Amino acid sequence: MPRSQKNDNFIDKTFTILADILLQTLPTTKREREASTYYRDGMSAQSEGEYAEALRSYYKAMRLEIDPYDRSYILHNIGLIHTSNGKHARALEYYFQALERNSSLPQAFNNMAVICHHRGEEAIYQGNLEISEAWFDQAAEYWKQAIAPSPGNYIEAQNRLKITGRFSLFN
Repeated sequence: MPRSQKNDNFIDKTFTILADILLQTLPTTKREREASTYYRDGMSAQSEGEYAEALRSYYKAMRLEIDPYDRSYILHNIGLIHTSNGKHARALEYYFQALERNSSLPQAFNNMAVICHHRGEEAIYQGNLEISEAWFDQAAEYWKQAIAPSPGNYIEAQNRLKITGRFSLFN
C-alpha cells in the first residue's frame, strides 16, 4: 500500500482520495499514475520529516514523470529537503532545475533568496562585509522575482527589501 494511503491525517486522507478519483477518471497512463503516487508518497514522508524516504519517492517519481511542469514541483520539493538538511548548494541546484522547467515558481525564487540571505549573514559573522552585500543583493533579486507575480505574498521579504533600500520591482 502506498505511503499516502496510510496517512492518519484527515485532510491528507481526503486529498489522497480525491487525487485517486481524479487519476482514475482523467485519461492518464499507468506511468503518470505511478509518478503521481510516488510524488504523493514523497510529500507525505516529507511532511513527517522522513527526508530519506521522501527523497527516494521523489527520485522514483522523477524517473517516471515526463511533464516539465510536474517535474518542476518534484525538483522544488527535493530542493526543500536539501535546504532543511543544510545542503544549500545542492538545494540551489534543484531550485534552478525546477525554474528551468517552470519559470513562474515563486516559491523556488523565495527559497533561493532565503539561502542567499543566510549566506550574507554568515559572511557578516565572518567579517566579510563586501561578500555579505553581494549575497544580500542576490537575495533581493530573487525576492523580487518571487514577489512580482503576486505582490500580496512574501510580505516579510518586501519589508526587508524596503528597510534595506533594495525594493524596486522594476530594477
